[in-house]
Parts: sequence; structure tokens; C-alpha cells
Amino acid sequence: MATSPCSSSGVSSSSSSGLGADAGLEIRTRSVEQTLVPLVSQITTLINHKDKPKRSNKTLQAIQRVGQAVNLAVGRFVTVGEAIANENHELKEEMSVACIEARRAGETIAQLTDVASLDHPESDSHITIFTDKTGVVKAARLLLSSVTKVLVLADRIVIKQIITSRNKVLATMEQLEKVSSFQEFVQIFSQFGNEMVEFAHLTGDRQNDLKDEKKKARMAASRAVLEKCTMMLLTASKTCLRHPDCESARINKDGVFHRMRLALEQVIEIVTDSRPNGESEMAPISIYSGIKEFKNKVEGLRENLYFLSKENLSTMLEVILEHTEDFTDSAYTSHEHREHILELSKQAKMELEQLVSVWMQAQNQKTKDLMEDLEVAILKMCQCMNELKREVHSAATSLAADLLKYHTDHMVLKALKITGVEGNLEAVAEYTCKLSEQKEQLVEMCRLLRHVSGTEPLEITCIHAEDTFQVTGPQIISAAETLALHPSSKIAKENLEVFCEAWESQLSDMSLLLREINDVFEGRRGEKRVYLSLPRPGKHNANLKALKPVKLDSEEQAKIAKLGLELHLLTSDVDSETEKWEDQENEIVQHGQGMSSMAYSMYLFTRGEGLLKTTQDLFHQAEIFATEGTKLASALHALSDQVRDDDKPLLLLEAEKLISMCKQLQATAKASAQGKSATFTKVDACILKTRNVMTLLCQLLPLCCKLLRKNKAGNGCLKPAPPWKEDRIRTGTNSRTPERRVETFGIKSLENHVTNMTFLESK
Repeated sequence: MATSPCSSSGVSSSSSSGLGADAGLEIRTRSVEQTLVPLVSQITTLINHKDKPKRSNKTLQAIQRVGQAVNLAVGRFVTVGEAIANENHELKEEMSVACIEARRAGETIAQLTDVASLDHPESDSHITIFTDKTGVVKAARLLLSSVTKVLVLADRIVIKQIITSRNKVLATMEQLEKVSSFQEFVQIFSQFGNEMVEFAHLTGDRQNDLKDEKKKARMAASRAVLEKCTMMLLTASKTCLRHPDCESARINKDGVFHRMRLALEQVIEIVTDSRPNGESEMAPISIYSGIKEFKNKVEGLRENLYFLSKENLSTMLEVILEHTEDFTDSAYTSHEHREHILELSKQAKMELEQLVSVWMQAQNQKTKDLMEDLEVAILKMCQCMNELKREVHSAATSLAADLLKYHTDHMVLKALKITGVEGNLEAVAEYTCKLSEQKEQLVEMCRLLRHVSGTEPLEITCIHAEDTFQVTGPQIISAAETLALHPSSKIAKENLEVFCEAWESQLSDMSLLLREINDVFEGRRGEKRVYLSLPRPGKHNANLKALKPVKLDSEEQAKIAKLGLELHLLTSDVDSETEKWEDQENEIVQHGQGMSSMAYSMYLFTRGEGLLKTTQDLFHQAEIFATEGTKLASALHALSDQVRDDDKPLLLLEAEKLISMCKQLQATAKASAQGKSATFTKVDACILKTRNVMTLLCQLLPLCCKLLRKNKAGNGCLKPAPPWKEDRIRTGTNSRTPERRVETFGIKSLENHVTNMTFLESK
């Protein structure tokens, strides 16, 4: 992770002009990073213009307008920052200092760019951007640093909200553990349900905002645990209340509470970027990542024969070969795969010996023949490592495919349910042994898949799956034992059902994970990550039945399959269009890629696959998709300020179309639907409206790309920033919604005052 607040490509571009922000600050979220980009663009434009030899009156006026626009934007930005300070006393002092610095820097930039009325802007009598180059760089650096401080401080409020929400959940969990009556339990669990939904909403937004993909994956894993455990906690607690003297019921309940606490703790570790007792996170090394690093070092010898020692290279290979023992020592690896892995390991050692021999000779005498021999040795070494990678991938994925196919009938789970209801303790004991064997197989499968997952997020997903099987297996066993002891207990039967569903769900997720791993290996779109947040709070979330998810049945999936396929084709079209852009960091491209990713997850939902498991997940995804579309429309408005006047009407018309369609989708996603038929109609409408937005997006992307190229090819000139709306600041001070004020005076408010600044080109 970057240690500079200007770590994104957009922000780091300022370094060429001598700009830089406080190195002690670290930006961890996209919202803060993206908010800084337009400001850096404006300032960079000013810095780049100071060295131009010819300056027309038009240029001077444009520079002055930009300077004034920056100052005005900073003034409004600071007003919001000061409002945040007043709302949050613990940040008031730091925030106030940062706001004062930002205001002062903005005023300095305005003074230095006050050149339009001067006949000779280089005149010594008036200090300007042209005469005081150091001054403008210093003011720009101070401005960036102070604005970044304000944003990072505002981001702390979001972290504080998540911590506060977690503390509420923990406090209510403690009450649930101690409760002794059903009536009291139902009352407290209703409160707990509301708190969990709010926590899910906050952490879902945070997950989407994180820059670090590894942290995103860890957050997704923790939130998945909390989502599944909420229902487990309900049935396990009810079973314990119904059978207070049953030891297996108590063990079952304690396991759920323990797992939820661990997941809550991990969320806070990710959000605060800290670990208990200051210990550092030890990431397990996979064979894939080891081979990738080893090959990079070997290929680096072409450029530099002296940048590492032969001992380092030998150690790296030893570590990789030690990890292959996870495959060769596994009882589940086929004899054929084991033999091939051992042969390739032996060959890798021989190839390294040959490489080192030629390498050492080349260091002493750099002849043409020796360099050719070195090239051959490098190619042979890399080819051997590729074959080893292919072999372990084949071993892991073929084992996974066989196991998942073998366990799809869930025969052991079905037998446990039947024998539990019969009260047959001996038969339950027999099938729990079989489940334990199945658990060991699946855990081993996850360990091997982790080695070949190909990306850190997928590695983390494998680790999460391994933990889930490790924990859920014993929980199913304790739930089955409880049912066998109380065969007539409806709640004990329901409890076993919930844990079995969690097991089945994880097996289903493994099929998707296996497909993603194969996609990454084959260079397909398997690395495409999907944003998923749990359902937002609703009017009826106090009702426990509202927590029960709704899924489409096979008939409904068949009806919606055609629409889903159309959506899939559109995501491919959008991906193709975004790949044509030279600047992959462009805001329009970023929003387009995000929308394509979300639309793809909705397509997977129509097939009964992917991370969107229920209709509620789909509706929430549709809301997020519509929000992303609205952000794209804002980016189109910003682009319209850069293009020529004759191109502007078409672009604005398309932007308005997009806003209208996104509003319709948002309204559909938020509308209530009671009953199966109404829910399916709502699903159909959401997919249809998403398809319509994606169709428009397919037209918009090439249009924008064309206009940008046209704009770059033309003469182009600076344009002033759009006028600021005075009522923006007042939006957060509605006295009727005091509980939302902290959220309103957060990153989003600050973002509004910076992102509306025009992206200006230096011509």
C-alpha cells in the first residue's frame, strides 16, 4: 500500500511539477483518492503554464479564472470541513488547522494567478505565477497536503461509525448469550437484527471503497461469516433455550458466538489497519506467487547479472519445492500427478544448477556465446517452472472437481437429518464420522487450491472456505447430536437444517471459486471482482421473518435466462470499449468498468450462480449500479466543459438520459414487493432496466473516447470551472434529520466541492 497520500496515478502526476503532499498521510480508500484527482489536475495545469514563453490575453484570463475557481472551491470545501470539525470535537483541533492551511493556500494561489489585468505579468512590482515559481509550487504543495488532511480526517468519522456499530452488536450479543426466556430473546434478537443490518450496510460501503484488493477480499470473507452466522445464532440460541440442559446444544451455540466475535474483530482490524498486540500479518506463500517471483528474478538476469546472489535464487526454489510437498504428501493427490510433480521438481534443481554455472561464467567473462548460453538457460528454467505450475494446477483443480461432483448429492447430510429425527444415536455417530472424513477432504482441497489460485483475493477466498469447512463440520455434528437426543424437537430439527444449508452453500461457492481459478489460469475474466453488500436497513427489518432470504426457483431462472444472456453480452461489449481507452485511470472508464462488473454479477444471478444469492442481494446490487451510473453522468458533465461547443449538446443529452434511466432503476430496486409473483416481476424489471443502462453505456463509451481524442487533436483552451451552487453546503443541515448529519458532513460532501472542478488540459 502506498505511503503517500498522492498514491494514485492521477495524484502522483503532480510530482513532475514538484508537488507532493504530507508523506505521513496514507490514503486507503478510493473516495478520498478520487476526490483529490480534479484538484491536482487544476493545480498541475497552473504549474505547467508558468513556463510557457508566449502568453495571449486569452491564456492570461483563463489562468486567472482557474486560480479563482480553485480558491472558491477550496473556500466551500473548507466550510464543509469546519462543519465536520464542529460535529466531531475529538477531530476539531486537527481539522481546524488543516482548514486554515487550505484556505490560506487557496488565497495565495488566487493572488499569484491574478494576471489578466496586467500588461506585463513579469513585472517586478507585482508578484505572480510567472515571477514567483517557487511560491506557487509551495502554495500548491500546502494546498494538496491540507486538503488531503481534511479528507483523511473526515474518513476517520466513517471508521468511527463502523467501530461504534460493532460495539453495539457486541453489547447486544452479550445480552443474547445471557438471556433465559423466549420472550426476552425475541425482543433482544429483533434489536440485534437491526444492528447487524446497519453494520452490514456500513461495512459493505467500506469494502467497496477500499483500494487494497487483499483487504477487500478479507472484508468480504468476514462479512460472509457474519451474514451466515446471524441465522445460525437465531436457531442455535432457540435450541439452547428449549433444551437448556443439553451439552451438545450449548457447544453448538458457543461455536456460533465465538465465530461471530472473530469475524467482527477481523472487520475492525481491516478498517483500522491494525492487529492485536501490534503483531504483523503473516501471509501464507502459495506456489503460484513463489513461481512468479522466482521467474521475475531469473528473467532479471538479462538486464543485470549482479542484482542478486545464487544463494538467494537457490533459497527461493527450495521454498517453492517445499510447498510442492503439500501435493506429493497428500493422500488425495493421484499417483500420476505425484510422479510428475516429483520429476519436475528434480528437473528444476538441475536447470537451476545449469543456469547458475552459465551465470557465474558470464559474470567473469561477458562474451556473446556465454550470453547466448545464459539466454537458453533462462528459457529452460522458466519453461520448467511453467510446467511445474501447470502440473500443480491440474492436480488441485482435478481433485476439486472430483470431490465437488462426488459430494453434490449431500447424502451424508440427508442421512444425518433422517437418523436425527429417528433418535438413532448409533447411526448419527456413524454418519458424523463420515462427515468428518468429508470435512478433511474438503479442507485439503482448499489448501491445495490456495496454492494455485493465481491472485491474492482468490487465495483469501480459499482460506475462508477452508475455515468454513473446519468450523461448520463440528457444528453440524453437535446440531445432529442434539436432534438425536430430542428427536421430536422442531427447533432442533430447524437448527440442523440451517447448519446443513451453510455447508451446502459453501460447496456451491466452491464450484464458482474453482471456475474463477481456472479462468485466471487461462487468462479469462476470472479476476473480475464483484461488489456485494448485505441488504440495507428497511422499514420491516425488525420482523425476524424478513431475514429469511428469497431465491429464484428453476422455472423463474429459465424465464429470465434470455434477459440475463443479453446482459452478459453487453458486459462483454462494455469491457471491449473500455479496453480501447489509452487512459485506463480515466474517471469515465473507472465507472464504466465498475458498472460492467456489477452487471456481470447480476447476469450470474440469473443463472443461479455468483455472489448474489438472494433477490434482496440483487435489488441492493441494482441500487449500487444505479448510483455508479449517476456518478458516471457527473463525469460526463465534467467532460462537456472540456469539449467544443458543437459537441456539448449531444454529450449533455446522453448524460441526462443516463440520469433518468438510473433514477428509474433506483426507484424499481427500492419499491416494495410482497409475494412470489411480485418479487419475480421486480427482479425482471431490475434486470431489464440494468440492460437498458448497459445498452446506453455501450454507445456512450465510444462517443466519449472520440470526443477526448478530438479535443486533444484540436487547439483546445482552458475553460473556467463551473459555477458553484450556493445551496450545496446547506444540504447537510436539515434539522429534521439530525441523526444523518455526521454522514452528510462526510467524504461525500467534501467530494462534491472538488469533483465538480473541470479537468483541464495543458496545451
